[in-house]
Amino acid sequence: MEPSPASGGSAALRLDKWLWAARFFKTRGLAAEAIGAGRVSVNGERAKAAKNVKAGDILEIRRPPFEQAVRVLGISDKRGNATAAQSLYEETPESRAKREAVSAELKAMPPPVFKGRPTKRDRRALEKFQRHQED
Repeated sequence: MEPSPASGGSAALRLDKWLWAARFFKTRGLAAEAIGAGRVSVNGERAKAAKNVKAGDILEIRRPPFEQAVRVLGISDKRGNATAAQSLYEETPESRAKREAVSAELKAMPPPVFKGRPTKRDRRALEKFQRHQED
């Protein structure tokens, strides 16, 4: 897959479509949902799904517990394999270092211990905890 300009010959593409083509999200719907929730910003500003991205833009993508800052290198409206998708962006060195530190920290944590089926109270507490982690 070769980076190609979006429709009309312009070198810009909708943010949700680019995130899907670059394989940050499995579907455009999930990408649009993350953008709507404020987990994606373009050049330091909160964006909408229809915002056009172009080469050189800096995107900050938050998918808890990870945060990534990437520079857009290419535009493609087609979803290809992972190698082709990685040619569309470049992660900043600071972002890569932070992501690797969080990953190492998660690997160092002991595995969770489950004691059978959770009670209704336990389930509600877990859901409340997960909601706060996403914000």
